[in-house]
Amino acid sequence: MKKQIVGAVLALSVALTGCASSPQSQEAAGGKTEPTAAAPKEGGTLVIARLSDANNLDPHFSTQINSMATIQHKVYEGLVLLDANSEYKPLLATEWKQLDDLTWEFKLRQGVEFQDGTPFNAAAVKKTLERILDKNNPTPKANMFGMIKEVKAVDDSTVQIVLSYPFAGLLSILASAEGVMISPAAIDKYGKDLTKHPVGTGPFTFESWTPGQEIVLVKNEKYWGTKPKLDKVVFKTVPEDATRVAMVEAGEAQIAEQLPVTEIERVQSSDTVTLGRFESFADDHIGFNTKKKPFDDVRVRQAIAHAIDKEAIIKGVYNNVGKVANSTLGPKVIGYSPNVKGFDYDLNKAKQLLAEAGYPNGFKATVSLNDNKARINVAEVLQSQLKGIGIDLQVNVMEFGAYIDAASKGNTDMFISGWGNATGDADYNQYNLFHSSSAGLPGNHAFYNNKEVDKLIEDGRKEKDPEKRKQIYEKAQEIESQEVPYIPYRSSENLAAIAKNVKGAWISPSGYLEINDVTLQ
Repeated sequence: MKKQIVGAVLALSVALTGCASSPQSQEAAGGKTEPTAAAPKEGGTLVIARLSDANNLDPHFSTQINSMATIQHKVYEGLVLLDANSEYKPLLATEWKQLDDLTWEFKLRQGVEFQDGTPFNAAAVKKTLERILDKNNPTPKANMFGMIKEVKAVDDSTVQIVLSYPFAGLLSILASAEGVMISPAAIDKYGKDLTKHPVGTGPFTFESWTPGQEIVLVKNEKYWGTKPKLDKVVFKTVPEDATRVAMVEAGEAQIAEQLPVTEIERVQSSDTVTLGRFESFADDHIGFNTKKKPFDDVRVRQAIAHAIDKEAIIKGVYNNVGKVANSTLGPKVIGYSPNVKGFDYDLNKAKQLLAEAGYPNGFKATVSLNDNKARINVAEVLQSQLKGIGIDLQVNVMEFGAYIDAASKGNTDMFISGWGNATGDADYNQYNLFHSSSAGLPGNHAFYNNKEVDKLIEDGRKEKDPEKRKQIYEKAQEIESQEVPYIPYRSSENLAAIAKNVKGAWISPSGYLEINDVTLQ
């Protein structure tokens, strides 16, 4: 069964838009003529150099993109696939239908086994989804699947998902990295140690994880579908941006992910490396811990919003890669509204609001962020811009995992971060970033709490009419924009340096490197 996402074609995040007709958009280096391509061959090892290591390979407990990107569509698969054209396609489910407003029925692919030999069937689907929702062992993803009331195994190849209320985005979450199917035997055997022993149905099998160094996947010889051409994939953690690019230039790696804009010129002028630019659903934002003074005062947050020159950041830090954002929803995400406006750059208004809040001479604060070069540069620009309204901003750069831990526990004042979208649907951003029940680890690092916004988000989940749903999300975004728990400043792009002998690699709008069709020439 094929279902197309409602509204505009999704771009950048879990909606896997790629770039128009082809998911792979690689710029020719320096306008040079490409040599005649050698024939692709099977086998070989693909080495991917990336900024940060995973923090958890359990999809029900992982909280960052590096983890999900390692396992999604590689080790693990879901019932549904959202393809490069933003259409829902069969994966582990061969077809589906709605029996009524609350009941969805899925026919499952037969003859599929998990990588440990456990059969994939309705019981496996039931156990996986019930694990997410287990109240005795709560997972950070429980809110995302909270609309599911019951999972029924009708027979081995038929499963019904019964909802507590109509939920328009069910297919989107089942297609997400959080909705993948896990071996029931592995769940029982490993429990929370599943992070060290991921077992799915995907084309690659987990081999090893050396924290801080590398994660190794190998070809699943018993894969039910089209087997990958590669023998092995190695994700290497290489924090230094220039080193990652140098590894691709030297042939030590074939792809450098999370490429900073500072390395674009170098890649474009290379004879051996090409620049991959892919649309993204993600946004970059500056956030506030709304439970801490002085950021518990909306006037302070609005003042800072007025003091930030977003265009200067996009031009000066990002070399015009990406666009100025007024919403945490990317422009192609279902539910995005162009009518939502941010705050104009106005230092006088900013000073006035600070004075009204009782800070006429400003104050001292700390902004925390991970060790991403662009974000470090943004922090320095922010530090300079906020001096104009008397705010003495200290910059606290942390390793990614340490930053996530601090932000999740509320141990930050301000922070610079971003949010991808694993589903291409507004619910993913709205529920995780803004709903009060998502405070902390699930994603609401602002600890934002607004009962009206909570209700709008809940209503948006239930509304089946696309236009009415869009109106609900527009109202929620307008309130969020005025209350400023986050200042979205950039709709981003996914960049990568890709060796010219690599064919078939692309980054989905959700930020996941897709490698199942990769060949090495």
